Amino acid sequence: MRMYGNWRSAAAFRVRIALNLKGIPCEETFIDLDAGDQYKPDFLAINPQAAVPAFFDGDGPPLTQSLAILDYLEDIHPEPALLPKEPRARARARSLAQVVACDTHPLYVPRVRNYLMSAYDIPKDDMMGFVRHWFATGLKTLETRLAHEPGTGRYAQGDTISHADLCLVSLWVGTGIFGVETAPYPTVKRIAEDCLSQEAFAKAHPLRQPGAPA
Repeated sequence: MRMYGNWRSAAAFRVRIALNLKGIPCEETFIDLDAGDQYKPDFLAINPQAAVPAFFDGDGPPLTQSLAILDYLEDIHPEPALLPKEPRARARARSLAQVVACDTHPLYVPRVRNYLMSAYDIPKDDMMGFVRHWFATGLKTLETRLAHEPGTGRYAQGDTISHADLCLVSLWVGTGIFGVETAPYPTVKRIAEDCLSQEAFAKAHPLRQPGAPA
């Protein structure tokens, strides 16, 4: 297996965690997003969306979109399971994951920020306010649900790591990169810090990847 990623990509981070938890070896090639390598013809032929991760398992076209890749890994390598077996718990774990991967993360990715700054002449400081707003919105949603719904346990869904935790951690780590206030989210913090204390998460951390700042 091989994957194209980037050190700071939250989506690639989620996939790296799953690979580590399942003990699946994978060779990762890093695309320099700051240099615009994602827009070069060779990479556009791999993923026309000009985004990472792009994941290969043998021959054939790549898989893209982190949640689809996580589902694929769950199907081909079901142990250890990263989704509950019980249908309602499984749906809740996916719902929590999608709060991050579908409703929060897409609003602050570089291509969105760069377009808004260019098209509407938004200063960088104002754009950072935009980013922090959407971080806070996602974190508040997670905190409210995790603090009050009965499905929460040691982790986001019960006492076993699921896709929800992978997504939660990918959002949490971004708070440090973007200077987001985290005090209002103690339940999210508890789960994120528990996960990040584990080697599978720590090895996948963006700042431990090639190309990351010292």
